[in-house]
Amino acid sequence: MNWEQLCKLGLALPEVVEDVWFRTPALKVRGKSFVRLKEDGQSVVFLLESVDEQEFLIETQPDIYFITDHYRGYPAVLARLSALRAPECRMRLERAWRLKAPKTLAKQLDQPAPAKPRRKRP
Repeated sequence: MNWEQLCKLGLALPEVVEDVWFRTPALKVRGKSFVRLKEDGQSVVFLLESVDEQEFLIETQPDIYFITDHYRGYPAVLARLSALRAPECRMRLERAWRLKAPKTLAKQLDQPAPAKPRRKRP
């Protein structure tokens, strides 16, 4: 995974735009950041629901997730882009997005996709 691939996944979520957060590239929903590229260019910061979730991710998937002292006690986690795969990235993006998206916007994501019209057979 690289930042461009992550952005492509993130931009599939409603009203996501590329912007800057802490002087680094980031994705935002309605002006609120939910993921950003770290200064090293090799890792990203995902917002989380809780510090417990942070601890769980680091303990169960240490090859992907870690923190620095700066993030200790804060609901966020760092992820190594080189170890992050698309399904995990997509899930992390959606969860972080839901933390910042207005509830009315989040409901759009929960709506089932409209059914495609069926073609009549001749």
